[in-house]
Amino acid sequence: MTVIGAAIGLAGALWVGSVAGSLLYGLDGRDPTVLTASALVLALVALVAGFIPAHRASQIEPMRALRYQ
Repeated sequence: MTVIGAAIGLAGALWVGSVAGSLLYGLDGRDPTVLTASALVLALVALVAGFIPAHRASQIEPMRALRYQ
């Protein structure tokens, strides 16, 4: 899901960047450094957001979790 979201977001960012670049003087909306850095930061956030609950769930004893339900 992260890769699909990143692909859609990258396409949207390129489109919005080209529109904003045509409206504002001196703005380059297709800077590869900024696009790469933002994609990496968002991917890192997605990994951490998935890792924290998975790590907490792995600490629970399976039989205890089954008895709770």
